[in-house]
Amino acid sequence: MRRDYFTLDVGNLDADGPPTAHIRFDGPAEQLVDRLTGDDDEALSPEELDVAFRLQSPAEDENASGVVAVTNRVTGAFVLELNADADDVFRFIDAAREFGKDADREFRYRVRVTADDEELLAHEMNVFLVYDPDGELLRGRSLIPSGVEL
Repeated sequence: MRRDYFTLDVGNLDADGPPTAHIRFDGPAEQLVDRLTGDDDEALSPEELDVAFRLQSPAEDENASGVVAVTNRVTGAFVLELNADADDVFRFIDAAREFGKDADREFRYRVRVTADDEELLAHEMNVFLVYDPDGELLRGRSLIPSGVEL
């Protein structure tokens, strides 16, 4: 699937509710539905998915951008990829980090995937990894709950 079929809208950044990464898909939905479904014909669970952002240029660049990827943690296969503005992603991660400071929270952000206004996936997540252009993990920019070893 092509990256340009996807758009990312980050919301709820200053609200009391969880920050939300809304991924909209404007291509043929059948292939995306297949990628979001496990061998049991059920939607992949949050434990089966990883969300990451890989910068394509240094984070300090004025117009830094990168690729958001959702992968199947079990198989390692890409579920989807999309181009995103680094400032949007970093504002989102900062909001999720702030939201997660409340010790009673079981999650830090919500991710939604829709196609033709139909919700295909809605999960509450805790981890959002950020990598530099060389593929090195940027721990300070990533959203990694305490106690999680990578």
